[in-house]
Amino acid sequence: MFEITEKIELAHTVYQYRIKAPLIARKRKAGQFVVLRLNEAGERIPLTIVDSDTKEGTITIIAQEVGKSTAMLGNMVAGDKILDVVGPLGKPTHIEDFGVVICVGGGIGTAPVYPIAKAMREAGNRVVSIMGARNKSLLILEKEMREVSHEIHVATDDGSYGHHGFVTQVLQNIIDSGVKIGCVVGIGPIPMMRAVSNVTKPYNIHTVVSLNPIMVDGTGMCGACRVTIGGKTQFVCVDGPEFDGHQVDYAELILRNRSYLKEEKAAMEELTYHEGTKCYERK
Repeated sequence: MFEITEKIELAHTVYQYRIKAPLIARKRKAGQFVVLRLNEAGERIPLTIVDSDTKEGTITIIAQEVGKSTAMLGNMVAGDKILDVVGPLGKPTHIEDFGVVICVGGGIGTAPVYPIAKAMREAGNRVVSIMGARNKSLLILEKEMREVSHEIHVATDDGSYGHHGFVTQVLQNIIDSGVKIGCVVGIGPIPMMRAVSNVTKPYNIHTVVSLNPIMVDGTGMCGACRVTIGGKTQFVCVDGPEFDGHQVDYAELILRNRSYLKEEKAAMEELTYHEGTKCYERK
């Protein structure tokens, strides 16, 4: 059992958790993730390791309530225990001194971008970060991103904060300014990652994205997380989660992620959200 030692609300239905997992805390590297199972009947949820504290033996994860299992996780509080936390899984981010690294985080995607930006800065890179969200209230980790970035830009769809528009527009502006970019890291919704890759491809800028397909065991055994990269089948859990953004078959990835929409909707319909308690409960 793995105890939740802290829970913080970052935005509506978005929570940050610190979980006691000393072995994972000691070994994890930027880009890696864990797989959680809340109880014996629960599904396995892959979540990025945002940070760790080796002294306290804790790891930090961030989850948004988008399905039944993450809604159930959202109901948990400090002191509650999670049945399984397996990790660190996946290949760590390739970190080197690229010169200038642009880190683009869209929505909840800022959570996995943060440890990468931090590691890139520690490796000697000049880190320029672009954060995006639908509106200001949905931005997460702004303070933390400012601490690890040399320069930061914020974009909101509705113009409530920062640039009025998309992260790709900000990225294009930086490219047009003539800055020599060594690497772009883009993590967020699939359409955003595809858009970032489309912006950088004509300039042949090395671009890394982190994929989030349906995943079951997380060790390469089941094949549920297969994706097509450069025309070849890869498994995100063991070959990724990060890949060359210019090689990803995004159309296939979107279709595969929609495979269980009907079942996911039915599972969520079993629950009702109560604004007062900020919890989901069975109807």
